Amino acid sequence: MDEEYDVIVLGTGLKECILSGLLSVDGLKVLHMDRNDYYGGESTSLNLNQLWKRFRGDDKPPESLGSSRDYNVDMIPKFMMANGALVRVLIHTDVTKYLNFKAVDGSFVYNKGKVHKVPANDVEALKSPLMGLFEKRRARKFFLYVQDFEENDPKTHEGMDLTKVTAKELISKYGLDDNTVDFIGHALALHRDDTYLEEPALAFVKRMKLYAESLARFQGGSPYIYPLYGLGELPQAFARLSAVYGGTYMLSKPECKVEFDGSGKVIGVTSEGETAKCKKVVCDPSYLPDKVTKVGKVARAICIMSHPIPNTNDSHSVQVILPQKQLGRKSDMYLFCCSYSHNVAPKGKYIAFVLTEAETENPQVELKPGTDLLGPVDEIFFDTYDRYEPTNQSEADHCFISGSYDATTHFETTVQDVISMYGNITGKVLDLTVDLSAASAAEE
Repeated sequence: MDEEYDVIVLGTGLKECILSGLLSVDGLKVLHMDRNDYYGGESTSLNLNQLWKRFRGDDKPPESLGSSRDYNVDMIPKFMMANGALVRVLIHTDVTKYLNFKAVDGSFVYNKGKVHKVPANDVEALKSPLMGLFEKRRARKFFLYVQDFEENDPKTHEGMDLTKVTAKELISKYGLDDNTVDFIGHALALHRDDTYLEEPALAFVKRMKLYAESLARFQGGSPYIYPLYGLGELPQAFARLSAVYGGTYMLSKPECKVEFDGSGKVIGVTSEGETAKCKKVVCDPSYLPDKVTKVGKVARAICIMSHPIPNTNDSHSVQVILPQKQLGRKSDMYLFCCSYSHNVAPKGKYIAFVLTEAETENPQVELKPGTDLLGPVDEIFFDTYDRYEPTNQSEADHCFISGSYDATTHFETTVQDVISMYGNITGKVLDLTVDLSAASAAEE
């Protein structure tokens, strides 16, 4: 312990593990510690017995649910966009060799009380029951514009500068109605609220393109992929990667007290009476509670079921987005479902999550629009967790703190936090130009 490190990382949550891997690959000397005796922190993966212990105390799970160790229930469930930034980070660090991915079956959206497949290109737009005949034609034209759009080729811009034209102005040029905009903005471009409409359209178009390109990648029913055995595999894969580069991982390290010098700059971390010196600390909010502030709360329901989510074409893995407007809310609601096809539950069992940014103190009532779509459940657990964001000046104290995980069931926001933290820690821009074919997803 009494060595000096470039960086000490505290907590083995997804963000911390990714950063630890990126910094190790960059040649920095990294010590990675966690006060828990398991990987993952808030984003850990639980077997059935652990799930019961966490939510039901001393009760034992019913035998009808099958073997405890056949369950890998991710506490922060998120799918990965097949061509998204996280997959690029995984390839960049070569951690993909420790992971097996499989495509996710379905991507759906809630509209006027029903669940519909998200149409992602011009062909699907013409078939979608989400729109009437004339609207389908308008949507098809818009999808073709997005598909053909190349940032570096002005001929594809149709006379519009998307760094100046807002998303709202672009959409109105194609005459799309609010209903269409709702599912395109929230289920395809994955915006969490409607502020994007007043912002330059370039990001919105790029996000639509990412969705379409990811969808085309594995010819599946969705643009998403997910690791076999769930996200709990990620922290362990990064721990193996870190070891290859000479990094050190230590679990079950109590306290992990961050030490500062007289000017308030970090100088090391003390655990069990020993202090490891370092230049910088990277951690989740729980390790430096006086340098973060509460910014919100996520409400979640965790369900075990014996059937797929109804009206999702029997998808064994699926995301359903319920846009805020459809529910009269300030934020979207997300349904996530995974099953034995990704080895996260025994045969015939499905794990479903309903998540949203909490707007009330009662998760059971608040999540009802989502839980109502699940059909009968074998077991259901409700809880909430607080979301924190850092308030410190990292250039002064050299502490780099990740934000808590949001309610989204995809990784796009999480990985943006990682990329910006990497830039702050190293002063470099993360190069994500990689050969995407290095990550393949198992075909059924």
